[in-house]
Amino acid sequence: MDWLTANEALTLLGTLPQTLYANVSRGRIKARRDPNDSRKSLYRGEDVRRLAKRAAGRRRQETVAAEAIRWGEPVMPSSLSTVENGRLLYRGRDAVELSETATLEDIAVLLWDAKPFQLPTRSRAAVGSVQAAFVAMAERAASDPPSVGRSELILLLEAISVLSSLAGSLAGGRSATEPLHVALAVAWDRPGAADIIRRALVLLADHELNASTFATRVAVSTGAALSAGVLAGLATLSGPLHGGASVAARALAGEARTLGAEAAVLARLGQGVPLPAFGHPLYPDGDIRAAALFGQFKPPEHYAALHAAAFKITGERANIDFALAALTEAYDLPVDAPLVLYAMARC
Repeated sequence: MDWLTANEALTLLGTLPQTLYANVSRGRIKARRDPNDSRKSLYRGEDVRRLAKRAAGRRRQETVAAEAIRWGEPVMPSSLSTVENGRLLYRGRDAVELSETATLEDIAVLLWDAKPFQLPTRSRAAVGSVQAAFVAMAERAASDPPSVGRSELILLLEAISVLSSLAGSLAGGRSATEPLHVALAVAWDRPGAADIIRRALVLLADHELNASTFATRVAVSTGAALSAGVLAGLATLSGPLHGGASVAARALAGEARTLGAEAAVLARLGQGVPLPAFGHPLYPDGDIRAAALFGQFKPPEHYAALHAAAFKITGERANIDFALAALTEAYDLPVDAPLVLYAMARC
């Protein structure tokens, strides 16, 4: 297997560096660190030549359609967020840096290109849950007006209202004027977890055109109400290969605690299936969101051992789903906390 420098790859492709990085982030070109210079990367020659050959002729329509949703990441432009050189950017700003101080409300202002706003006092379900969120959004979607033919200001006000409704159904129980991360910490009776919840919400807020974001945009593109778009996103998010992936990570961690970390990893690999919540096609050097969270709390011992064993055996690092599972156990949050965090953040 041959590996090319960036200049060699760009010469073959005839593209700008940004296009090379985009092909790497979407899994089309395999990259690895240059053993002679850790600041640089090398690119698999076979992948580069395949793309260069493909670019020489017009691809058939069905090929374009099939590749548009590879890895569940539709290859479509988004000015809201992008993954570039292993960094997650929100409108060009580093999401990890934002997570140091920003709230989810701050990120909504940034992504919506809006002025700072205050969420209205939220009426909440008696007990917050993902199920309550589905009910709340379905009820709104049945009566909210279409999204077409309305001014940006009116749509912004409705977006704020939809986020407030979703937050109330997810957090449950108490009156709500506090920031969303505090509302969740209070609802879960874990006030000491407020800051790590805030960081997680910021890091989960957007991620290019992932599957649930794409589903939401498709729904709203028909003129459906914003709440109907959120409902479509929730349905997509709930799948075990998306927002529900932390469930599999938690199960694997349980096996590691019982069998030992290396035995658990080898047992899964022996079944011919990849390890859940390890690796990410957009982050060949490791999911920066997971790394950012792990820098702020100490994962339970069996999670740390599992992470080390998996990297030793497969070379893959834990992704955000693994980090959320570890965070949930470390702070003794509800079992569905990862999905709740995903849903509130992505709204």
